[in-house]
Amino acid sequence: MIASVSGRVAALGPDTAVVEVGGLGVAVICTPGTLAGLRVGTPATLATSLVVREDALTLYGFADEDERAVFEQVQTVSGIGPRLAQAMLAVHSPDALRRAVATDDLVALTAVPGIGRKGAQRLALELKDRIGPPRGSVDDPVDLTTRTRGTAGWESQVHSALLGLGWSVRDADEAVAAIAPEAAVEPTPDVSVLLRSALRTLSRA
Repeated sequence: MIASVSGRVAALGPDTAVVEVGGLGVAVICTPGTLAGLRVGTPATLATSLVVREDALTLYGFADEDERAVFEQVQTVSGIGPRLAQAMLAVHSPDALRRAVATDDLVALTAVPGIGRKGAQRLALELKDRIGPPRGSVDDPVDLTTRTRGTAGWESQVHSALLGLGWSVRDADEAVAAIAPEAAVEPTPDVSVLLRSALRTLSRA
């Protein structure tokens, strides 16, 4: 298992960071929140989880070990693969997921694209004894804000994240436009918070 990667960030894509490790460029699939904390040319360390398939070896990267642990735990639920597990972490922080599971908050769980009511019920049932209780407040700025603030380009990050989660270009355009007033309130918008607002906007459409 590759538990982490450390090195200079060589490139950033809509859902991928390339980290130089020992002369090699390692592609790591990350959530928008994790990508927002990375900058090309600067060093970074990502907790990682290697997913092995017959036709591919895919490395998923996370801001910390807690995110990786939750990523792996949710995949123990039948029907939840790595892409859907990562989509859950794109919409919710680890503590927000723990809280949703602990309180049977199906509305929060179904906010994740690809999870319907039955899937949310299965998640709440199967994860309750595995994922543990929330470690802090879901509004804790260290959890949701400090590590995911971007200095610029929130529009492209949110737009790319929505496309990666399966929404159409038109839907992504409309959602980005809808949350623009919210983003204008702060000089350095929190990409993960804006993404959640965009998803709520789309779920009401």
